[in-house]
Formats: sequence, C-alpha cells, structure tokens
Amino acid sequence: MAAATEKPLEVRAQAKWVRTSPRKARLVAEHIRGRSVLEARSVLAFTQRDAARELEKVLRSAVANAESKHQIADENLYVYSAYVDEGPTMKRWRARARGRVARIRKRTCHITITLAEISTTAAASPPKQDAKPKPEAAEKPKRKARAKKKEGAAA
Repeated sequence: MAAATEKPLEVRAQAKWVRTSPRKARLVAEHIRGRSVLEARSVLAFTQRDAARELEKVLRSAVANAESKHQIADENLYVYSAYVDEGPTMKRWRARARGRVARIRKRTCHITITLAEISTTAAASPPKQDAKPKPEAAEKPKRKARAKKKEGAAA
C-alpha cells in the first residue's frame, strides 16, 4: 500500500440519550468540526449553550480513548467529524383550559465525535470548512438602478 492512500487513524466516542434537543446540539457541533482538539476545547469552554457542556464531555472521552488505546497525544488530534442524531422523544402531557391537554415533547439526542490524527506530511493545521460568501454584492447594483429610474422620471 502506498502512504498516500492510507486512511488516518480514527478514534470515536459517543453519548446516547442526552437530554437536549438535537437541533440545539447541532448548532454547537458545527463550531468544532475540523478544528484541532485544543482549539475545539477552547471554543466549547467559551460557548454559553448547555449543549456545549455535553459535547465537551464527549470530546474528553474521545481524547481519552485515543491516549489509552493508541498512545496519541491530544496535540496530534483534530475533530474529524462531529454529528448529532435524534434520539427517542419522551411524550408528556400538560393540562390546559376547558379540559384539554397540551403535548410536551422532551427530545433527546445521540452525540458522536470522531477524532483523527494530524498527518505529518500534510500542513500543520487541520482542514477547515469553507466560509459562505456574503450576498452583499448583488444588492448594490439594484439600489443604483432604482436611483437612476427616479432621476429619469423627475426630469
């Protein structure tokens, strides 16, 4: 096998039945995807959402798995993938006016984080996601065209 086709070593950790909405947890998971472990830890430490604490626990578990099973230091790891799946929903009821009830859905999620070793042949920093371009350029010509139409109508 050639060294270029060799797949990087991946270590995984998972937390199941976490009592937070998967939609809320996905917002936090997007922030750490593709970052180094040290950078992801600092991002999670300063994120104020409750789901960040749960993702931080799973990240710590994945790093511990890498250190105990493969003797890889956390400086050599980056977040290869971080995703949140929907878990079972607990259904509860709340009394409402005129003898009616309102359904309360208590959602759960399964958090999975996969770490990979940073290759020594590649660049020192792990790959990052591309930023989306801002749509500001499309709005400016329309404003100018409207101003010209107003000037032509006034003359």
